[in-house]
Amino acid sequence: MSSGAGVADDGLAVSVRGLTKSYGGFDALVGVDLDVERGQILALLGPNGAGKTTTVEILEGYRRRDGGTVRVLGLDPGRDRTRLKPLVGIVLQSTGVEQYLTVTETVTLYSQCYPHPRPVGEVIERVGLAAKADARVKTLSGGQQRRLDMAVALAGDPELLFLDEPTTGFDPAARHEAWEVVKSLAELGKTILLTTHYMDEAQHLADRVAVIAGGRVIAEGTPDSLGERDRAQALIRFRLPDGMTPPVEAAPSARVDGWFELRADQPEAVLHRLTGWALDAGVTLEGLEVSRPSLEDVYLSLTAAPEARDRR
Repeated sequence: MSSGAGVADDGLAVSVRGLTKSYGGFDALVGVDLDVERGQILALLGPNGAGKTTTVEILEGYRRRDGGTVRVLGLDPGRDRTRLKPLVGIVLQSTGVEQYLTVTETVTLYSQCYPHPRPVGEVIERVGLAAKADARVKTLSGGQQRRLDMAVALAGDPELLFLDEPTTGFDPAARHEAWEVVKSLAELGKTILLTTHYMDEAQHLADRVAVIAGGRVIAEGTPDSLGERDRAQALIRFRLPDGMTPPVEAAPSARVDGWFELRADQPEAVLHRLTGWALDAGVTLEGLEVSRPSLEDVYLSLTAAPEARDRR
């Protein structure tokens, strides 16, 4: 970690309590509580207008809050922005780096703005641009330019990185490449707070996720436990030849759009009975699948609830 915070380490990179912000008569934030542990990747999820951008801008020190307490690396971003700036890196949805500089020149330029920069060559290697170190920015692909954005954010060796929808507009291959870059940054011990609309991105990258809606955090947890999805009943689906129905003792299922479906707390026991019956009967359980609610399912359920939209 870079030095310079000069504050006690309580294990939290970000601590927010009762955060509020209004614009005229509109309450954008109505009491946000949020913690991010040091070295953790936290994905902040929420629909447009939920308060994600306002929250992140307050944490970065670019917007003033109306109420609540905020600590970022032990500092108040509203009062200590000058001290905080060298300790954080920010990757916006779009940046304006000089197109005629090379990758090395760009990273060098930004690293000179920090008291304890990370070696330029190491930064370029870390984001996977070593082969493009002498290439001009204007010749880079969209995915490579996004890697350069991350290199710029990493140049000052920050303790905390804010990534604002880092893969928006990427094709699937480029998104997966960007994920590997983010993972490599986490391996350096960096704390990362990212906003995203991609549930698979949050599932793949985040140690924890927080869902914000209606100006407040309505759910937090690991990607696998959010909304108790790890405890939800499993859905078992399969098809059978026309005219066949599994006996109730094998699987008390119902036909839905040509599929037999049933839900089970213990799918292993149900599958044992079901597959045993199928083997004895000499039939194939076509398209057999077992699933639990996805992160996207849980997210949509949480953000569709009336209380998630209530801004009283």
